[in-house]
Amino acid sequence: MSPVNEILQVRAARLVSRERLTQNDMGRMYRLLCEYFVGVTIEQFQRDTADKNWVILMEQSERLVGFSTLLAYETWIDGQVYSVIYSGDTIVATDAWKSSTLARSWIESVATLRELCPRGPYLWLFITSGFRTYRFLPLFWREFFPRFDQKTPAHWKRLIDCLAKERFQEHYDPLTGVVRFQNPQRLRGSLAEIPAGRKTDPHIAFFSSGNPGHIMGDELVCITELSPHNLTTAGRRMAAALPRW
Repeated sequence: MSPVNEILQVRAARLVSRERLTQNDMGRMYRLLCEYFVGVTIEQFQRDTADKNWVILMEQSERLVGFSTLLAYETWIDGQVYSVIYSGDTIVATDAWKSSTLARSWIESVATLRELCPRGPYLWLFITSGFRTYRFLPLFWREFFPRFDQKTPAHWKRLIDCLAKERFQEHYDPLTGVVRFQNPQRLRGSLAEIPAGRKTDPHIAFFSSGNPGHIMGDELVCITELSPHNLTTAGRRMAAALPRW
């Protein structure tokens, strides 16, 4: 594993339909996931990838340094249609953490996919056992749930419960907002731990208290609306050069 202080200048990322992934792409994705997670099996990885319809591949020369699998779909809740982006497996190599390539490409990709799912509010649904992923919410989005400074409104709690129950069935606990899989993927070693210096961050402290089993692979269900007005200042800077935002 490369040390974090060796920063890659990553410039290339591409959105690929799942059907167009090559065997080489799949192999590189699986090896990268195994580098950072315990409990990954090839069968589970193939099932999870087959359940998605898009993948963002982040590359430096021939090396895959990050990816995110996406499922873009429509669903109905209480008579209202919603378009949803569900994020599946997502990982970035430690030496590419300081690159903005994946975040910029992710925002651009979901803007592109909105054209394929144009109806209703546009939502981002994801689950996470890592505080770093959760921390992207307050960085780029103004309103999101759950959060430390506001109880989740009834409307958003209803959306979370319906979407999570639809996707994760009995593995989702609506009382805690957490998904517990029978065979979870767990971050390796120190990656699962929250450094002492980060525990004073109120967002990270909330994640830790709201998902106390994160180190064992428990996943907190999160949601936000994917819309220009919901972008933070940092999010607007990231999206400023993109044609669809």
